[in-house]
This record gives sequence, structure tokens and C-alpha cells, in this order.
Amino acid sequence: MTLPVLAVTSGEPAGIGPDICLDLAFAEPTCRYVVLGDKDLLHERAEKLGKNIRLRDYRAGQTPEKGVLDVLSIPLRAPCEAGRLNAENAAYVLELLDTAFEGVQRGEFSAMVTAPLHKGIINDAGVPFSGHTEYLAEKSHTPQVVMMLAGGGLRVALATTHLSLKDIAAAITRPLLASVLRILHTDLQTKFGIAAPRILVAGLNPHAGEGGHLGREEIEVITPTLTALQAEGLDVRGPYPADTLFQPFILKDGDAVLAMYHDQGLPVLKYASFGKGVNITLGLPFIRTSVDHGTALDLAGTGRADSGSLMEAAQTALEMARHWQR
Repeated sequence: MTLPVLAVTSGEPAGIGPDICLDLAFAEPTCRYVVLGDKDLLHERAEKLGKNIRLRDYRAGQTPEKGVLDVLSIPLRAPCEAGRLNAENAAYVLELLDTAFEGVQRGEFSAMVTAPLHKGIINDAGVPFSGHTEYLAEKSHTPQVVMMLAGGGLRVALATTHLSLKDIAAAITRPLLASVLRILHTDLQTKFGIAAPRILVAGLNPHAGEGGHLGREEIEVITPTLTALQAEGLDVRGPYPADTLFQPFILKDGDAVLAMYHDQGLPVLKYASFGKGVNITLGLPFIRTSVDHGTALDLAGTGRADSGSLMEAAQTALEMARHWQR
């Protein structure tokens, strides 16, 4: 049986990405992990961390082996020291993404998993860059994507992502909510194998607006959108007050939650799963998962980095690849 092949980008070379990618060599061989990164850098980190791993140049058709890490080697642009950013390597980080993207586009890879990168140093190199999600959406000509985090038994998607609180209410419109919910519904079906997804939707305001006394977005935007989508056959429920939505007796009736903004839904999820959460980009024409943390420059090369989130991201990508109906 041909095993799925997952491309894993090692991210910012000065961060913990290379460190945690090394642990994939010890994963159960239920698929093939191919780490994209500079082979010499990975070898150097393995020696520094005392990890007894053999690095093997990636070739199609190889059989995975425990203790062996398949590497699609892409050379650094400049020397790299753990914990010290270098803008000269920004092009290297983007080449990792480009190579993984091209591989999933032509079907060589079943999914891509991304270790953390450093947005600031890429911008310092003169490349406007707002994140993995936006970069991959632009490359794949995807007009809208949805951020979802999974972990601790929860799936939480976001209607808005990195916006100032003062801008959120204006950003939540009927067209936006309808589009986000359709993407969430479709990907729960096609990438998670849930035939009839049940989506629980949070309100925006305290107590979901308290009948209009604490805000009218629930009355004028959220409820009419849910009513229209229910008429289309989508099982969308709410809006629920966010302070009570994340109770087991409510969550048991849903397959995913849609939060209105970043810090409404993610604190709960990260409390339940930090260090083992998975960031999933919905709406792309391929599967992409990522870790739920940053580059942790102070931990790079120390042996104190935890690879739990990367392992969960890789396992989630594998499960999604098995369900995916293209």
C-alpha cells in the first residue's frame, strides 16, 4: 500500500523548527514525513541536541524507517546560529513554503505541515509578509480562507483573525459570516469526513447582545445569516453567549465552534490544549496544518523545545488526507 507523503517545512532556521522536526524520525511509520530544510543545519542541530538520527535524502518510493529522517534539502542563504535571526535567510524560509506548495499542487505530497517562521525578519528583508495563511492563499489564488485551531477535543474557527477589537464589529457582516460558515461546513465534510456538520456560533456581544440591550449585531447580522444558511440546509446554531458556549452540555451537540474574534475562542482552546494544539487553514485547495506556537528563539538548540504540537499537526494532516474528497 502506498503511504501518504507529508511535506514538513522546518521554518525559521534560527528558531525551534529544525529541532522539533528532528523528532519526526521517531514517529510511527504510518506515513512518510519529508522535512524541507538545509540538511547540514538539521545534522548540526541533531548533533547539538544529542539525537541519534540518520538523515536521508528524499526520493520517491522510499520506505519510512524509525530513526531515519527523509530530508528534501534546500540550502541556507547565509550561516545560521540558533537563536539569532538573519534577514539574509528570509528567502530560504519562503523557498521552503514554495517547494512544499508546488509539491502538494502536483500531488507529490498529500498535505503540508508548517513549523513556525518569523514574520518580522521576512519583512525586515524587504518582503511584505503577514503570515503563512495569507501567503498560501495568495499563491493558490484562494479568495478567502478560515483559521481553525483544534485540540483538547475542540475545533474552534474564527470569523475574524488579527484585528484590533475596535474594528471587529464593523468587520462582521452578513456576507463575511455566510462565506466563513460555508467554508467551515464544506471542509468539515470533505477534509474531516463529517457528513452532516453541526456548527455552534458564538455571539459577538456579552450575553449575545441581551436582546439588543448590549449590542445589535446578533439581531441585525448574526441571526439573519444563520437563518438564511439553515434554509440552505446547513446545521448552524446560535448565536450563543460566548461565556457559556464552551460548556460540555452545549459542546456535545456540535462538531465545531465559530468564534467571532481571535481572543473570544482561542483562549479556551489553548487552555485545553496548549503545546498540543493544531492550526488548520480551511478553504485552501490542499491540506495545511501548523503548530500553535512561535519560533521560541530562546529555546532553539537547547533541547528544551517541545515537539508535541508539531506531532499533533502532522497526525491531524494525515487524518485529513485520509478523509479528503477532492
